[in-house]
Amino acid sequence: MTDCYYHKESAKKLGRLFELKPDIIQSFIEFDNKVFAEGALSTKTKELIAVAVAHVTQCPYCIAAHTQRAKKAGASLPELVEAILVAAALRAGGALAHSCISIEAVEEA
Repeated sequence: MTDCYYHKESAKKLGRLFELKPDIIQSFIEFDNKVFAEGALSTKTKELIAVAVAHVTQCPYCIAAHTQRAKKAGASLPELVEAILVAAALRAGGALAHSCISIEAVEEA
């Protein structure tokens, strides 16, 4: 993968958070591990959801990490693409849904 987004080396700076607030960061890590553990949803399904959400939030670190984790959990490229397209549809749908604000503003003026 080319280095076309945030510098990968920058992610190492997250270690500073652990140095400054180890108890809080450790709690986050434990929470994250529990969230992605097998449950009513499989880890694979949870990671596909995470890939979709990461595309909506546009976090390149999350996109890369959760894509790798989804692949490790057994997700195929077609499944990843479908998850990404679901995210794209929702993002576009949100723009359409909010168009009513513009229409109302014009009609009220």
